[in-house]
Amino acid sequence: MRLLLKWIVGGLFLVIISSCEPKVEKVVEKEIVVEDTISTVLNAFDRTQANVIEAYFDEKYAKKEFNGVILFATNGKPIYKKAYGFEDFKSNDTLTLNSQFQLASVSKPITALAILQLQEKGLIDFQDDIRKYIPELPYEGITIDMLLTHKSGLFNYMYFCDRFWGSWVKPISNEETIELICKKEPDIWYLPGRKYNYSNTGYMLLASIVERVSGQSFVHYMEDHIFKPLEMSSTHIFDACLSPGIKKDGVKGYRPNRRIAEESYLDGVVGDKGVYSTVLDLFKLDQALYTNEVVSSKTLDIAFTPMHERLHIDDNYGYGWRIDASNPEYKVVYHAGWWKGFRSHFIRILPNKATIIVLTNHQRCYLPRKELMSLIGY
Repeated sequence: MRLLLKWIVGGLFLVIISSCEPKVEKVVEKEIVVEDTISTVLNAFDRTQANVIEAYFDEKYAKKEFNGVILFATNGKPIYKKAYGFEDFKSNDTLTLNSQFQLASVSKPITALAILQLQEKGLIDFQDDIRKYIPELPYEGITIDMLLTHKSGLFNYMYFCDRFWGSWVKPISNEETIELICKKEPDIWYLPGRKYNYSNTGYMLLASIVERVSGQSFVHYMEDHIFKPLEMSSTHIFDACLSPGIKKDGVKGYRPNRRIAEESYLDGVVGDKGVYSTVLDLFKLDQALYTNEVVSSKTLDIAFTPMHERLHIDDNYGYGWRIDASNPEYKVVYHAGWWKGFRSHFIRILPNKATIIVLTNHQRCYLPRKELMSLIGY
């Protein structure tokens, strides 16, 4: 059901200090629409958990520590979903369950799914040298497996492009980033396969491999093979080089003091980020991963396997997912994201089919994963 919550801001004045007489401006009373679905069909335990979730986020919102949309599910069934606050603080447009957020690095598990699909079709192999698909790259011994698990040793393309692209306005694409790498040949940070080092560059290259193997743009491949088949109708990839203006029509990202996060020329690079989605669409994806609709359960078992001996068991990495295997009774696969004012959490607790999706458009809204999990008893 939709709940109309009146937020009355009374007695609040902004005092502007200057050398002349101070001017006083009264903030106009506003109404905020929030969406609240504590279903009457919930059992007693689920209702208790929903009340805990509601109390937690209501308090965060009241303290101005949260602005976003949430969805919590247990046993494959949503028990609580709600929108808090604004998608545009200037116009006071309110968030809804259908508001589209930049997922930032939560895009990585979705990019990995495309690679897993190509592997299942026999079009690539995890142990292939990436120069089989991007032969112009000047680096030897880097495999698709190493890109997926952050073992490539590659530098962060973002810092590299800041130095050499030469424009803070013109967007740079994946292919232009690869051309720049081939031209400048920056040093790798360590020998491939030696250790874990989180790499946005790896996932940019994975998206380009999808393009070169499939013959489609990454945007269109994801539409045809993941988003449309799962009826994720409110999900798209924003590519500043191909789709100018799409992001401007959606949720805005904010920095502290409600300053709009600036657009970036790096928004033309996709794979490591760039997916815009809703909590409802991400829940569709979550549920599809319990079937063989996207990729097989056998392939997902590989993707959800910790790949790093030297990383902690509660924060390891597989193929596109962070992994917490510290509790033998359940495995947690998850990812978080942070880009230009947006923060996101996508947490899946296996085999309990519990799901936590938290999407925010304000940089200060940081919520620890284990604190979120505790809200549903983990």
